[in-house]
Amino acid sequence: MELHRDDPRYPAALRDLPDPPRTLWARGELALLDRPCVAIVGTRRATAYAERVARELARALARGGACVISGLARGVDVAAHRAALDVDGATCAVLGTGLDVAYPKGHAALQQDIGVRGLVLSELPPSLAAHGGSFPRRNRIIAALARVTVVVEAGVKSGALITAAHALDLNRTVAAVPGPIDIPQAQGSNELLRDGACFIASVADALALLGLTAPARVRDLPAEGSERALWDALAAGHADLDTLSSRARLPAHEAMAAVSALELRGLVECALSGEIRRL
Repeated sequence: MELHRDDPRYPAALRDLPDPPRTLWARGELALLDRPCVAIVGTRRATAYAERVARELARALARGGACVISGLARGVDVAAHRAALDVDGATCAVLGTGLDVAYPKGHAALQQDIGVRGLVLSELPPSLAAHGGSFPRRNRIIAALARVTVVVEAGVKSGALITAAHALDLNRTVAAVPGPIDIPQAQGSNELLRDGACFIASVADALALLGLTAPARVRDLPAEGSERALWDALAAGHADLDTLSSRARLPAHEAMAAVSALELRGLVECALSGEIRRL
């Protein structure tokens, strides 16, 4: 659908921008923007830690009722979108291309899925490819739509920092996840924390910034199989995935699948440190 600034369906939050899009193209459910909106953004060259954190934050925020907004780029963005969809939550992708152009091409199926189950937005006409400056301009839309912008991992020249700067200019809340001080991917996000961004030390911190709480979960302990084996392995105390895989005598991929299933049931929690613990 095509939305002009005088259209009552045009997202009101974009009017806070000094240069709101004159026209906005949308595919999906615009009503998702009526939920508490949070941007989860970061580097395309994300570390495994950053992708894991992005998934955990997006999953918890989506299950708590938020709409997770990001830019459908490689790394942190795509991890956040997929995690929100994994729990049947709300997600919005803001593109730097037209709605009918997939960039990168490998995200075409995900872009289509978000258009069906979530919301895809762009200020560019549907078939227009990216051009110089289209992605940085896309970032101002992400910042305006979100009540809170969470930078998971970003280098000093990352587009995520452009999003954070727009959010600050709009008097939105900016938060960041701490990263190692000796990798370039985390230098920019760590500097945000140094300069006063809200510190995300746990999933609960992110939920609190949106005024959300984790929803109640069904506690149906499995009777057998890999989920039960992993649950029993946690009786010896919380541990990382490799340790639990060894304890439960499960291949790593089965252990990972069991952790995901138990987490969705509300039986375990994956800390940002990588440790898994019973709830």
